[in-house]
Amino acid sequence: MGRFWVSVVFGACGFAGIQAQPAIVEWGTWRSWGDLGNGMYLNPVIPSDYSDIDCIRVGDDYYAISSTFQFSPGMTVLHSKDLVNWEICGNAVADLTQIGPELGWSRMGRYNRGIWAGSLRYHAGRFYLFFGTPDEGFFMTSALRPEGPWEPLTRLLDGPGWDDCSAIWDDSGKAYFVGTHFADGYKTYLFDMAADGKSIDRQSARLVNEGNGREASKLIRVGGWYYLVFSEHKPGVGRYVMAKRSRKAAGPYAEEKQLALAGTEAMEPNQGGIVEGRDGRWYFLTHHGTGDWSGRIVSLLPVTWLDGWPIIGQVLDAGIGAMKWGGDMPFRAEERLAIRRSDDFDEDRLAPQWQWNHQPRTDFFSLSERRGWLRLKAFRPLEEDELMKAGNTLTQRTFRQAENEVTIRIDISRMEDGQRAGLCHFSGQHSAIGVAMENGEHRLEYRKNGKVRQGPAVRAKYLWLRSEWGLDGLSRYSYSLDGDRFRPFGEPYQMVWGNYKGDRVGIYCFNDRAEAGCVDVDYFHYR
Repeated sequence: MGRFWVSVVFGACGFAGIQAQPAIVEWGTWRSWGDLGNGMYLNPVIPSDYSDIDCIRVGDDYYAISSTFQFSPGMTVLHSKDLVNWEICGNAVADLTQIGPELGWSRMGRYNRGIWAGSLRYHAGRFYLFFGTPDEGFFMTSALRPEGPWEPLTRLLDGPGWDDCSAIWDDSGKAYFVGTHFADGYKTYLFDMAADGKSIDRQSARLVNEGNGREASKLIRVGGWYYLVFSEHKPGVGRYVMAKRSRKAAGPYAEEKQLALAGTEAMEPNQGGIVEGRDGRWYFLTHHGTGDWSGRIVSLLPVTWLDGWPIIGQVLDAGIGAMKWGGDMPFRAEERLAIRRSDDFDEDRLAPQWQWNHQPRTDFFSLSERRGWLRLKAFRPLEEDELMKAGNTLTQRTFRQAENEVTIRIDISRMEDGQRAGLCHFSGQHSAIGVAMENGEHRLEYRKNGKVRQGPAVRAKYLWLRSEWGLDGLSRYSYSLDGDRFRPFGEPYQMVWGNYKGDRVGIYCFNDRAEAGCVDVDYFHYR
C-alpha cells in the first residue's frame, strides 16, 4: 500500500520522465476500498465513474462535481464530511436542452460530448458552477444550496472547441475566469468576469498557458499566492499535474512547476480539486484520467507544501509527488455517508443517482400512476431496434468492486406488440437481457451491439432480470420467473470504456412500431 520503486529518467522532459511503479497495488485488483473503519482509507475512495472531479470545502462540509456528458440531469453534485465517504446531493442541470437540442431525446446526438469538466466555487454565500461543452461553449449556474434549486443556465461563451474552465474572486471581489481553447493548440486564456459570474469580457483575454495538451485548469488561492493548477500530456510519458503561480489573480503566471508524476501504472491521476481538510492538512481529490470499463474513478491523495508548491501524493526524494494508495482518514465523521444505488421507487421523484440517456421525454415515464413502481412508456427509437437510439433509458454508474449484483423486477403485462424492455449495460458498446413482445407473445431476448438472440417464451406477469460482475467487469445475465430460481441467459458481456465514459447499467423500454405499451418496474436492487 503506497510502496514504490522509482527509476529516474531525466532529460528534456525533466521530472516528467520519472516513472513510479507500485510494488503492491495492481490496478483493478483491490478487494477493499475507501473507509476501512479503522482510521485508515484505501484508494480508490469511489471505484466508479465520477470523472472530471472538482472539490471545495465550505465550513465542515466538502462538495464535489462530476461531468455527465449526455446524461440527464447533468453535472452530479457530491457531498462529504471526511473526503472519503461521499453521497450524491443532486444534479445541477435539470434540462440539457438549455445547452442545445442535440442533447434531447428527439436527436440523441451528443455521445462523448455534452457536459464536460467544470469548476465548483463558493463565494459570498452562494455556490457557483462553471462548465464547458465542446460544441456549444461555456455555461454557468448558481444556487444558495448545493442540492439546488440551481438557476437556469447562463451562456458565458458561445462557440465550439473550448473546455475545462475555472473561476476565482480576489480580495477586492474582482472576478476572473479561465478556459482552454483546445481546438487552437490548447491555448488557455484568463478573462475578466462580472462579479455575479454571469458574463466574461472576451476583449480582456490574456494567454496564460498553451500546448502539450494543457487543460483541466483550476484557479485557487492559498496564502499570498494564486495558483493555476492544470494537467499536461507528453508522448511517451503520460498526463500529470502542473501548476503556475502569481501574487495577483490577474497574473502574470510566470513561475511553473510539475507537482506529480504521470502515474501510468495507476491510470494517471491528474485532474481534481486541491482542498484544505478539517484536520489542517491538504488533499487532492482526483480522478484517474485513463479510463477503462469502470470509467475514470476517484482517489484521495495527500498534498505536501514544499517551497510554496502543493506536491501531490507520496513525496519522492526528487521533490515530486507519486501515487499513494492509502493513508489516515482526514476526519472521523459520526455519520458514514454512502452513494445510493438501490431504489424501490417509493418516492415522488427519482433518486439522485439516476440519469437518463439524453434529456428524457417527460410524459413517457411516471412514478405516480402506480404508486411504488416506475412506469416506463414505450415509444419509437430514432433507429429501429437500436438501443442506443432509444429515448428514456434510465441509467446509473456501475462500481468496480469484488461482487456486484443488480436485480430488477418488472411487470410485463401491459406490453404491446413491437415493444422491448429490460436490463442493459452500455458505454461505447452495449448488451442487454430483456423481453420482446411479438404477435401477442412475450419472449426472452439477449442483445449485444445490435445483434439479438431470442430465448424461451415468457408466460408470466412478472419477470426478474439480473446482472452480476466482479473486478474484471465481466457481466453474466440471468432471469427468473419467481424471484428465487435464476437461470443464465445470453453470453458473458465484457464491459468496456467508450465515449469518455465507463460502463452504465440501465433499464430500457421502447417500441419499434408505435407509441404503445409500458412496463412497470417494482425495484432496482444493487447489492
